[in-house]
Amino acid sequence: MLKGVRTQSPAELLAQVRAHGRVPRHIAIIMDGNGRWARERFMPRTFGHRSGMTSVRDVIEGSIEAGIEYLSLFAFSQENWDRPADEVGALMSLLEEYVEREADELHSAGVCVRVLGDLTRLTAAAGEAVGRVTGRTARNDRLILNLFISYGSRDEIVRAARALATDVVEGRLAVDDIDADRLGARLYTAGCPDPDLLVRTSGEQRISNFLLWQLAYSELYLSPVLWPDFTRSDLYDAILSFQARERRFGRVSV
Repeated sequence: MLKGVRTQSPAELLAQVRAHGRVPRHIAIIMDGNGRWARERFMPRTFGHRSGMTSVRDVIEGSIEAGIEYLSLFAFSQENWDRPADEVGALMSLLEEYVEREADELHSAGVCVRVLGDLTRLTAAAGEAVGRVTGRTARNDRLILNLFISYGSRDEIVRAARALATDVVEGRLAVDDIDADRLGARLYTAGCPDPDLLVRTSGEQRISNFLLWQLAYSELYLSPVLWPDFTRSDLYDAILSFQARERRFGRVSV
């Protein structure tokens, strides 16, 4: 729903979500539109990234209120490393700032933070920040928050295939024993259910190399709202759309 035409409050939308009863167990979000949001305001892209941090907090709080168990946020792709050095540096600094500012509240709210991706490419300071927040929140279980940073799905699948190939070569696994479950167990998301719902903001209509394996049967919700404007009300809109659908997983309705 476009901003400026909403007629229901977040509390009213949440009540509708709860009344329907069936909420997605796992929601994944491609947070898109920071750059365009900043450009519309004649500001640098980094201004949009910083403003988007407010939406992250609102969506986390909204997910907890709605009873979501897993929330996956696509924060920084492997392709993003090719952006201008000053923007990449600013994003690493924002990661450090996010941890410093939000770690205590995330822990108090019972959020378990997992950071998934090729973390070897992070700056030393960003890597230390990741270690602090994941260690601090590791025992929490009210909401599992997966932050995908330096992540690419094709690379993730190749990494998993290499691990299985190594097991075969070293005699720990037979080729005929390789199946979807064993490959899934080698992905970054091992132990996490596949997303029930994928939300992409800013009106774009592509997956952008995000969770290609895991999204096989996910419902899609494309929001026109730019990420810094995305609120828990927009999240509830997405959940209500999900609740109105019939999920068949390739089967025929009876």
